[in-house]
Amino acid sequence: MALRCHGGLAPAVCVEQAVAAERAGFSTVWFAENPYARGAWPAAAASAVATRRLRVGLGVFNPYNRHPTLMAMEMAAFDELCEGRAVLGIGAGIPSRVRRMQVANDRPIAAVRDAVRLTRRLLRGETVTYTGKVFSADGIRLELSPRRADLPILTAAMGEQALRLCGEIADGVMISNLAPPAFTRRAVGIVREAAARAGRPTPGEVVQYVPCAVRENGDEARRLAKAAVAAMLTAYWSQAAASAATRAAIAEYNGLAAEEFAEAMERLGRGEPLDDRLLAQYAVAGTAQECLAQCRAYAEAGVTELALWPVGDRGVDDIARLGRALG
Repeated sequence: MALRCHGGLAPAVCVEQAVAAERAGFSTVWFAENPYARGAWPAAAASAVATRRLRVGLGVFNPYNRHPTLMAMEMAAFDELCEGRAVLGIGAGIPSRVRRMQVANDRPIAAVRDAVRLTRRLLRGETVTYTGKVFSADGIRLELSPRRADLPILTAAMGEQALRLCGEIADGVMISNLAPPAFTRRAVGIVREAAARAGRPTPGEVVQYVPCAVRENGDEARRLAKAAVAAMLTAYWSQAAASAATRAAIAEYNGLAAEEFAEAMERLGRGEPLDDRLLAQYAVAGTAQECLAQCRAYAEAGVTELALWPVGDRGVDDIARLGRALG
């Protein structure tokens, strides 16, 4: 189990949650970074200093506003700071937001492939000359010796091409919010098949982001989670803020017929509460024991690390409740 901190949280809040997650026995704290919210580095660096065991993941950086050579520079230094606990996630970013930078992002698969290849070789201490389809380098070498040659690099993937790319070159896959377990099961299968075709071992990590609410009163937790998921569905689906692949995952793997899902979204648009069936597909909510039971569906789908992000303003309490339940 892991923690996800997002750009809507102030760095001090992220640090508080990271410390609580380490105390609760979580494995990793992941820092999401999306244009144009808070950058991940201040909270990630402060959390690295405040913890001792927890892995610290950047998930994900996109290569459009952070060139792969800069990713390598920053991750090499960051891995020194957190003494070998750093993890890197790379993705193409939210298309609608990246386009506002006025940069060409019409080749996202090639961009991620170039970013992984460049960053990995630089973090191995190599001198890199590389000509990619989107990003290239000419005789570049980091002016420090990276702490590790095998710093894990994961890729964010929702569409089939991105999932296949992950199987071919990455150390793991990162799956976004609002992806039901049925989607994850299919995604893991695509990654495994691609790895086998490429003649390499199956990537060892499957990280998935999921909103959660943990309360002594399960009904209170579900009310909180419904409000959070409803807001996300409205943005991702009704306002088309998510990629086409994410929208497909939301709509096609939730156990509802297309007509039922459309009706549920219409009710949301009228201000009615989220359908209980959809809550169960998109979030973890209830008492601590109920939440742990719900987490098992993701493990059965192939998730190796479920990165929960507490909704509401009592995240530290939610983390502590889960830690006590985990024992």
